[in-house]
Amino acid sequence: MKNLLKSKWLRIEALGLGAMMVIGFVNCQQPAENTNSSIVAMDKEEAKFTSIFDGKTLDGWDGNPVYWSVQDGAITGTITPETLLKANTFLIWQGGQPGDFELTAEFKISEGGNSGINYRSEMVEDVPFALKGYQADIDGKNNYTGQNYEERKRATLAYRGQETKITSQPEGMGVRDYVEKNAWKGLNVEKEIGDRAELGSMIKAGEWNSIHIVAKGNVLKHYVNGQLMSEVHDDDPKNRMESGYLGVQVHVGPPMTVQYKDVMLKQ
Repeated sequence: MKNLLKSKWLRIEALGLGAMMVIGFVNCQQPAENTNSSIVAMDKEEAKFTSIFDGKTLDGWDGNPVYWSVQDGAITGTITPETLLKANTFLIWQGGQPGDFELTAEFKISEGGNSGINYRSEMVEDVPFALKGYQADIDGKNNYTGQNYEERKRATLAYRGQETKITSQPEGMGVRDYVEKNAWKGLNVEKEIGDRAELGSMIKAGEWNSIHIVAKGNVLKHYVNGQLMSEVHDDDPKNRMESGYLGVQVHVGPPMTVQYKDVMLKQ
């Protein structure tokens, strides 16, 4: 009887050990499956961004070749003493008029330079290669980089460090009549994102910096080097744009150079 009980006990132990090994094997396999799923999901997310600049030519873009070229693998806008501007000029993407989108790029600008990335913009009549609309502002002295400035329309919609709500001008008043000191009178500060100077210190003067524009509905966010710099909630149905042209700018002023590379768009 003792031998029979011992035999049964050994069989039970063996079965229990086997079950534990199976459970352990399954548990060991589970993290690998989750990791693979995460990698696939990440790859799909990254794949949503598409390059809109080939790094070699300006194919797919349109602008004045006096000011725009490709140098060192970057879109390059240059003003020389011989080519001073009378009006801001743009290199305009010809691939569509995005509405809700994200754009990422790297930029570098000379100390005296003034530029920006326009989006949801309209063509200006009678002025070649000119846009009017939202702009992620960029300047060499980093006084304005990161703010939201609406070219040829409502002017400043959010200074760096601000989250704003934009409201319409009174009935019967023109757009430019509601601009004062280069800012829209309907600019209402809802929240302070951070100190303007401290945020500016995160931008590397004369070096490559990253910019990320997120436009979704009436909310427009500008990031530089991963930091949110301005956020606009455009509650102005009279003047806001829901889609439009993309373009990069060289601004009236002294000789300058601005460069853009790794320009990626997700719609």
